[in-house]
Amino acid sequence: MAFFTRTRRYRRTDVSPWPFVGMVGLAACFFLYAASAPFTPWWAQTLLLLFWLVTTVRAVGWWSKRPTWVAWAPVVCLVVWFVVIWAGAAWLGW
Repeated sequence: MAFFTRTRRYRRTDVSPWPFVGMVGLAACFFLYAASAPFTPWWAQTLLLLFWLVTTVRAVGWWSKRPTWVAWAPVVCLVVWFVVIWAGAAWLGW
């Protein structure tokens, strides 16, 4: 029954917690982006959600190769959301 035996034992240090932290942060950012719909125009909302989607897809691609970068993705999303909403309110009168 060599087929069912484990060939490699995983240590706790083999799995990084940072991708999980990043995905939870991106899920929280999605609700923030979606909740801004009542006070943003449709085109700004579409661009914000498209940015969130591209960031999430990119973070999934980083899951194994660069796990600590995934944790920075929600930080970037929060900064971009804040700047876009602030600029829209200040200059475009949303």
